[in-house]
Amino acid sequence: MSTDKYTSPLSERYASREMQYIFSPDKKFRTWRRLWIALAEAENELGLKNEEGGPAVTREQIEELKSHEEDINYDVAREREKLVRHDVMSHVYAYGQQCPKAAGIIHLGATSCYVGDNTDVIVMTEALQLVRKKLVNVIDELAKFAMEHRAQPTLAFTHFQPAQPTTVGKRATLWLQEFVMDLEDLDYVLSTMKLLGSKGTTGTQASFMELFDGDEEKIKRLDQLIAEKMGFDACFPVSGQTYSRKLDTRVLNVLAGIAASAHKFSNDIRLLQHLKEIEEPFEKNQIGSSAMAYKRNPMRSERIASLSRYVMSDVMNGMFTSACQWFERTLDDSANKRISVPEGFLATDGILDLLLNVVDGLVVYDKVIEKRLMSELPFMATENIMMDAVKAGGNRQDLHEEIRTLSMKAGENVKMRGLDNNLLELIAEDDKFPVGLEELEKAMQPEKYVGRAPSQVKEFIEDVIRPILDANRDILGVKAEINV
Repeated sequence: MSTDKYTSPLSERYASREMQYIFSPDKKFRTWRRLWIALAEAENELGLKNEEGGPAVTREQIEELKSHEEDINYDVAREREKLVRHDVMSHVYAYGQQCPKAAGIIHLGATSCYVGDNTDVIVMTEALQLVRKKLVNVIDELAKFAMEHRAQPTLAFTHFQPAQPTTVGKRATLWLQEFVMDLEDLDYVLSTMKLLGSKGTTGTQASFMELFDGDEEKIKRLDQLIAEKMGFDACFPVSGQTYSRKLDTRVLNVLAGIAASAHKFSNDIRLLQHLKEIEEPFEKNQIGSSAMAYKRNPMRSERIASLSRYVMSDVMNGMFTSACQWFERTLDDSANKRISVPEGFLATDGILDLLLNVVDGLVVYDKVIEKRLMSELPFMATENIMMDAVKAGGNRQDLHEEIRTLSMKAGENVKMRGLDNNLLELIAEDDKFPVGLEELEKAMQPEKYVGRAPSQVKEFIEDVIRPILDANRDILGVKAEINV
């Protein structure tokens, strides 16, 4: 690690090597060569002629290009760029040095955006596929957790105030459902990813009109062939010099959606860890605080929240860039795109690795959960107690007022005097309620108050989650490695 210059924490601490490579210079320049080969092949297959009437691009030239697709002569490209100050033309020159027979047809008819923009789309698509793989695995791990704890009663909160009981598994389905919504959004965007193709300096394909002697059908076919050779269904039907920067906003919005879901999850885990009900994994030799040796800080969940806030705010970069493009193109997108898109993906990758790590190692403290629920359950059972008293001949309005008064008294005992909740004892001593303490205590069975929560979990996993996992079995089993 270099210590004398700034390096991005996303690379040093958070993102996986796999995601880092997708946005690496090596990946970019190798993709450029693939695009130049695809262009040459398409021009050959469409019968592009030279001035003598022979093939302008020959199979021999294409084979020469393919023979040097992988062994990029970076030293030559670097030296050339010092001279001409143009990265694309430097790599055209370097490729031509390795392929003297094909040197004259590399990049034929294209502009810099042919390799630059098409590579951006290819790289974002591959990055989305990696994000998708990890997201599906987060869904898989959360589904296992939800099913395991589907019937375990726990205290639910609204406004972070005690509400009706739910189950640990039902709460997990709330996190799970949001990640499923993110997967739906991601799959939609993936299904719409298109290449720029080779549209020329203002998107009119004028250079190809010249090359193909005005044969518009061949020019239209050229884009389709390029798309197919690069593994895409189509190119954008119209463009300026670049693909619409609105595509970047769509991609960043998907990442931000995942980040928002992750942030919600991490907040809940941090709150639950404060309550000592559920904890993220804590390694044997992990230090929670330099001063307080007993502490077990939810550092992974905090890091998820921290990175998520960055990704959510990163959306604005894409929005501003898309909104500020003038006519067929301006270059004020370039510097911003070089930062916002890769770093949005690197941060999301780090978030997903943290999610995989946390969800796979969640620790549930059953006794703490039960104790907190039982301390509040008498308040929540009062409606059932009141209904039973009404059935025994009591007046609903009078009983409601009596329950309210006793509840306030029990609440004061808990909050003002630090005593246990004695609402059941107060009700048992009240002549208006024909029920004894032993009978009331028997009624305090949490599973009676969780409604359909266990069934909802089972139905949700079977009806919604299981089809997703069955359709993606080939990418399940991903484990995350956390650097710090």
